Amino acid sequence: MIKKMVNFDVESPSEAALRAIDVHELLPQQEPFVMIGTLIHFDKTLTVTETEVQKNNIFVDDDRFSASGMMENIAQTCAARIGYVNKYILKKGIQLGFIGAVRNFEVIDLPHVGDVITTRVEVKEEVFGMTLAEASITCGDKVLVTSEIKIAVKEQEEA
Repeated sequence: MIKKMVNFDVESPSEAALRAIDVHELLPQQEPFVMIGTLIHFDKTLTVTETEVQKNNIFVDDDRFSASGMMENIAQTCAARIGYVNKYILKKGIQLGFIGAVRNFEVIDLPHVGDVITTRVEVKEEVFGMTLAEASITCGDKVLVTSEIKIAVKEQEEA
């Protein structure tokens, strides 16, 4: 999918400006391993993505998006945040991130194929390339997953 370039305030972008960004430009992952659909909110502490659960997703089983898929969706929402900061604010390339720890990962329900899930990642602390965040996935008003996640970012090597 080709999206047109939109000029916007990178520090406080509108939802329309964020929706115009192709998330593939923000992530190190490529298809078929992209687990987020659209970036819909970004600020210094909160990143939100929206994703329609697709039947051909590798984490769909019996028409339900698995807990593993939702964990990857949270991790990629974190990666989209890092990618957005690097591309639009710091003017750097994509950095690889790694899940350092997951705590209190609670799955309340699994979404179905066709459901649109909303993933929120709220940064609680950033220190020495490590980000500690609280995450949740909802479908409409229903909470599906809550978790804490720690992401480590690999520093880019100088060329």
